[in-house]
Amino acid sequence: MAELSEQEQIRRNSLAELKKSGINPYPAARYEVNATSADILRRFPQDNTLFQDISIAGRIMSRRIMGAASFVELQDSCGRIQLYIKRDEICPGDDKTLYNTVFKRLLDIGDIIGVRGYVFVTQMGETSIHVHELTVLSKSLRPLPVVKEKDGVVYDAFSDPEQRYRQRYVDLIVNPQVRDVFVQRARIVDTMRHFFNEQGYLEVDTPILQSIPGGAAARPFITHHNALDIDLYLRIANELYLKRLIVGGFAGVYEFARDFRNEGMDRTHNPEFTCMEIYVAYKDYIWMMQFVETMLERIATTLHGTATVNVWGNEISFKAPFRKSPMLELIKEHTGIDISGMDEEQLRQTCADLGIETDPSMGKGKLIDAIFGEKCEPHLIQPTFVTDYPIEMSPLCKRHRDNPDLTERFELFVCGKELANAYSELNDPIDQLERFQEQLRLSEKGDDEAMFIDMDFVRALEYGMPPTSGMGIGIDRLTMMMTGAQSIQDVLLFPQMKPEKHAAVSSDEEFAARGVAAEWIPVLRKAGVNTLTQLREANINKLFNDLGGLRKKLKLDIPALQKETLESWIND
Repeated sequence: MAELSEQEQIRRNSLAELKKSGINPYPAARYEVNATSADILRRFPQDNTLFQDISIAGRIMSRRIMGAASFVELQDSCGRIQLYIKRDEICPGDDKTLYNTVFKRLLDIGDIIGVRGYVFVTQMGETSIHVHELTVLSKSLRPLPVVKEKDGVVYDAFSDPEQRYRQRYVDLIVNPQVRDVFVQRARIVDTMRHFFNEQGYLEVDTPILQSIPGGAAARPFITHHNALDIDLYLRIANELYLKRLIVGGFAGVYEFARDFRNEGMDRTHNPEFTCMEIYVAYKDYIWMMQFVETMLERIATTLHGTATVNVWGNEISFKAPFRKSPMLELIKEHTGIDISGMDEEQLRQTCADLGIETDPSMGKGKLIDAIFGEKCEPHLIQPTFVTDYPIEMSPLCKRHRDNPDLTERFELFVCGKELANAYSELNDPIDQLERFQEQLRLSEKGDDEAMFIDMDFVRALEYGMPPTSGMGIGIDRLTMMMTGAQSIQDVLLFPQMKPEKHAAVSSDEEFAARGVAAEWIPVLRKAGVNTLTQLREANINKLFNDLGGLRKKLKLDIPALQKETLESWIND
């Protein structure tokens, strides 16, 4: 275990004193809470007869001790409120230990307490709680980052992304606005769920562990099932299982699914993500466009009270209807080239002419996708349905009713990013098998994202699937857009990260070999010097002052350190 900092050691000493005084710092009993900070601050100014006997709990975020009375800022799950604590109120008898010792000396910022009292307004006009009973609920052993705010300006913010994403629990405590993002995310999901349920569609669960990863073109994660002694895949999509349920007779099914794709990570992609997919019988992709427009307009209005949302600096209108444009027309619009009817070699040459990189494993579908992605997507700022994709790009999609070289598919783009993907679903089992076989040929060419052949799904189609429309939408990206978050990590509570690096610590023997006296080694560590490299790179004047200060503060019975001695440790 890493050496404790001075603050951590002080808190552990306070913990021991609390226990010694008979106070359990981690009580098991339920603490009854009957009010929240937000409710008090919202309702009390309108009716000051409310909240005259309340019980509230939360974390100490700041305090001002002024002799026999103190002010505390308490943070609960809904916000912050001021407490007024008077010694003789919480210690009505002769024993003043709870205030003089426990509250003033043994409690710290970050500790969780419960208080009972009544609400009033201070002379400064601040709604506060006058406390007459205080209970210790949890002792914090690590100090929180100190975030200060004055005149609307935040100082010493806990803002380093590495720390924020790795220690989300701290991020949520000291950056209250972060919590708002996840509240909004929950509202987005709740709004969608209500919208689907109103139509009579059923929410279902389908397998995450799959013997064949189907429903999308992506590289899967592989795991092993010990009991069955078989390799399985974490699902890349839940599409094929949901369509099996349409075969089984459901009119409409949807699922908020955790999907996994063993691919790159960037500002808008994470290997583990949430996707909502919905499938409705007897509908087509034209119907689904209107369905998506209505859904997104409702989400925006629910969250913001308007269909216009600021997304990454762009004023985006989610007011229906959205623009609709076929993919090949957009490519012609932005490149001046008509690629319809081109074979694979012609497409490869077109990519070369446009300066787009390709590799031999790419078939027609991926070559077209590369052209569209580089030359068209960045221009699609306002919501745009890109429709009628070439058949090579859509192995699960029905051929276009008017052009067999195209499919009845759309993707919705907002701010240059794909947000939703939808089809008139392919329900011809013979055509589906041929499409799977074409994907197998791409796989043999080296395309590790080509789809697997799922013969059970083909068998399901052979029993007959009604005409169906399906749609998938990324919840993480939708949340980014609806909240203005700049990175997908900002809308994931615990984003995937590389393992935490722990700094190497030089041993006492290594310090001794450099000439450091044994009694000074723990003092060096207290000063934050844990390696010989840190010692060699230290500022000698600062370290000399720090070590001298620690010797006095810790009341160490050792001779004062000579500067020449420290120089020999650093420069040896």
